[in-house]
Parts: sequence; C-alpha cells; structure tokens
Amino acid sequence: MRKILALLLAFVMLFAMTACSSGTPAATTPEDSNKVDVGIVLPTKDEPRWVQDETRFMEALKSTDYSVEILFSQGSSAKEKENVDALIAKGIKVLIICPHDGGAAAAAVEAAKKEGIKVIAYDRLITGTDAVDYYVTFDSIAVGEAQAKYLVDQTTGTGNPLYLYAGAASDNNAFLFFEGAWNVLQPKIADGTFVIKNSSEAVALQGKAKLTRDEMGKIIGQITTNWDFNEAKNKAEAHLTSAKAEDKGNVFILAPNDGTARAIADAFAADPAVTSYKVTGQDAEKASVQYIIDGKQSMTVFKDVRTLVKDSIGMAVAILGGKQPQTTGSYNNGKVDVKAKQTEVIVVKSDNVKSALVDSGYYPASDFTGLK
Repeated sequence: MRKILALLLAFVMLFAMTACSSGTPAATTPEDSNKVDVGIVLPTKDEPRWVQDETRFMEALKSTDYSVEILFSQGSSAKEKENVDALIAKGIKVLIICPHDGGAAAAAVEAAKKEGIKVIAYDRLITGTDAVDYYVTFDSIAVGEAQAKYLVDQTTGTGNPLYLYAGAASDNNAFLFFEGAWNVLQPKIADGTFVIKNSSEAVALQGKAKLTRDEMGKIIGQITTNWDFNEAKNKAEAHLTSAKAEDKGNVFILAPNDGTARAIADAFAADPAVTSYKVTGQDAEKASVQYIIDGKQSMTVFKDVRTLVKDSIGMAVAILGGKQPQTTGSYNNGKVDVKAKQTEVIVVKSDNVKSALVDSGYYPASDFTGLK
C-alpha cells in the first residue's frame, strides 16, 4: 500500500512539473492586471493644451496592444517625481514625460533609468542628466524665429516700440524660443527698426547677435511670464504704467505662447495710448484662434500636437518591439546629446485659419464665430 501511495505521489509531482514547463502562460494575478506598458506624465491639467494631449495620447494608443496610464503633475516637480515613482511601481517599460521643470525632472528620470525604463522627453527637454534616451519636439528655435519674422514683416520705418516677453526660466524651451526670436529681431534692433521698451538687460545686450545662456537668462529673468496668464497680464500692465507716451502708439509684442498672448493683448488693448499692437503666440489654442479671427491677436505658431503625439507613440512602440526609433537630430541637455525627432511648425494668421486648422481636421468650424 505504501508503495502504491508513493507511486501515485511521484506521478502527481511529475505531472505538475510538466505542466509548469509546458510554456502555457500563467494565470494573470491581480498584481499583473495593474501592470502598465507606457507611463505618460504631463505638466498640468490647468492648460487646454495638455488636456488635448491627454485625449490624443489615449486615441493613439487604441490602435496598439499596449496599456497606458497618464498622470498630471499640476505644476509641481515633487508631484511629478511621485507620478514617475507610481508608474515605475506599475512596471512601465517606457516613460514619456513633459517636465514641469527641465532641470528638476532629472531625479525622476534617473529613478526610471535605474529600473531599465526607456525615457522619452516630450515637448520639453530634460536637462543636466544622461538618463534621457530620446526627445520628441517641435523645432523650438524655428518657433521663435517664426514669431519674430512675423513682427519684422509688419514694420515700417524706424523706432518701433518693442515689448519682449518669455516663458518660464525653468523651461528649456523658453530659452530656445527666445534664442530663435533674438536671431531675427537683433539685427532689426541694431539698425533701429525696433526699440526695446521693457528690458534693461535686453537693451544692454542688444549689440550681440548671439547670446550665451546666462545672457538670455538675465533677459528672461526680467520678462518671464512663467507661462501664467495672470502673471503675463500683471507684467504687461506694469510695463505700460511705467512707459512714456512715446513708448506706446503702434507697438510690437513678442509673446511666448497663446495664453500669455491673450493676457498681454488684453492689457495693451485697454491702454488708450496704444494706437495698435501686433502680438505673437503659439499653440493654436481655440481661444486664441478666436482672438485672431476677431483681430485681438495677430498670429499663432501652430504645432500640430497630433503629429507630436504620433511620433512619441511611434517611438514607444518601436522600443517595446525591440527596434531602434527613428530620429532627425539631437539636442544637448548640458550632459549629453539627446537624439530627437523634430516636427515642423506652421504660422497661422487671419487669412489661413480655415485652411490650416479647420480644413486639416484639427478643429471643427463650429468651434468659431466669424470664420471666413
């Protein structure tokens, strides 16, 4: 009897070992069901741009077999680090992150890199670390150049009042936008076409065609909006309050993005001594497109987020499939040259709103009034 029982026990153990080694997938545990392939961290839900990005990321990933989780950092580097840690705990293999602060985000991506996670910087470069594998971006210098070229093309004569504004000093893109704008504006400042009215640092450096990062930082420190509507409006109002009559009239304004452009435009429009103004923007936000149609904002630089999202997901899918993502250039982040995929930009004015934004399917015509 003992021999029979021993034989039966041996048979059961052999069957169990064979089943385990047969290659049949193990049942998914509750922990496994929480696993995420691609983690995405965006800077805030308080700006329309990033909410739109969230929707487009979800739509782009529907056509893949990979799972995704999108978290928002709400303008906090500490929250951003918490978000990355939470995604690491869920076993992500690829992290797509648009940092709130490019320098402060280094700690978060270094934690991801230690776990073997591939890191894609999205729209904003993460600086001062070698833990960034790829960068998906619009050509930020080209954005600034397009904004400045628009202003130059609108001028006649000399002595035109020029007001400069910039994004957040914590955002590497703010420097790239300003660098591009300075490339085009500086020769026209040097020859007297423009006269800078709101930055003593820019006036002191107006003879230099190329600025160092520290020099740009001094200027941006005076004219930063921190990408904030209220801060932009308050700064513009303060500049107008201190401006002399000859500093107004027909003015030209370099505004870094659409949110700040609307705020600055409102401030200048409310000043009776401002005869007219030309103001730049970027992102083609719906509210600013309506402003352009209504003649309240002069232009915006359209960065088709659909393409940027598509490029990001394409990179992630290539990585998950064991392939090398396609790149078109590189950006030095102060530590390494980060391979990048660049997307072209389009200037949108009142005469091409419909063709650029409606006919392309980016927005429905019903979103706007007075569209021609």
